[in-house]
Amino acid sequence: MSDRLQFNLDHALPADLQQIVEQVEKTAAAHRGDSLALLQLLRLLEGLHRDIRDTLFREALPTNRQRLYAFLRDIEVHGGWPYIQRMKLRSLLEAFLETDSCEEESPISE
Repeated sequence: MSDRLQFNLDHALPADLQQIVEQVEKTAAAHRGDSLALLQLLRLLEGLHRDIRDTLFREALPTNRQRLYAFLRDIEVHGGWPYIQRMKLRSLLEAFLETDSCEEESPISE
């Protein structure tokens, strides 16, 4: 993928996380053009995000001031709070209308 999942990392990922990135990129590329398969992948990633956040991550939150400071500092330095942004319905419809208008402009050969 061209933007490497658009990560803005100042530091290298550990090897196990890098393998996950590469596998997700490979899977997404294998389903290029298949909106239903890509939607399923996005739902899977969102579910994993939610599960990790609500269980393991919550359990690992800092319990003293020093750890809280280090945690907040890392958020500030390395890119903020993890968030999975959803595509807005308007963007989906605009993309559809653009595609639809392009199809109307080109003659259909039968």
